[in-house]
Amino acid sequence: MARPRQPIDLLVRSGRKHFTKQEVKQRTEQERRMLGPTENIKAPSYLTVAQKREFNEISVRLVELNMFSELDVDNLARYLDSKYQYFEVLKGLKKIKPTTVIETDIGKQVVPNDCYASLVRTRSMIFKECRAAARDLGLDISSQMQLSIPKEVKRELSEFEKRFGDRI
Repeated sequence: MARPRQPIDLLVRSGRKHFTKQEVKQRTEQERRMLGPTENIKAPSYLTVAQKREFNEISVRLVELNMFSELDVDNLARYLDSKYQYFEVLKGLKKIKPTTVIETDIGKQVVPNDCYASLVRTRSMIFKECRAAARDLGLDISSQMQLSIPKEVKRELSEFEKRFGDRI
């Protein structure tokens, strides 16, 4: 199975590939076109004010990293919506006890709280949705590790490069 295609910046900086300047330029332009436009990024209208504020903060950071465009707006909105739903369910879980005490013929018995179990399942489902959206956007640590770019290695110019420079 072939490896996933890597950005040209990563390949050039790691020094593993030798490209002509024309190939680098073509591939850079192609990658820029694939990313999509970033001029009209706006938070969707269905987000709350707090969600829109967070949307703007995250989108600015992701655009600076060349990881976000207008095509990803709905994905980020889905992430924020599921994140806020997760926190709401978490607040509800903290208010409810996992067990209840009921009176029976035998006496007092501790039984599981059905509402609590339902909220735990809901929390788990929303967390999976939130994590999937974060992974798609590169917001979780494993996605960030896949996107890491090695440090630029300074190398000495060869005799040929010293003589002819950019005319190669």
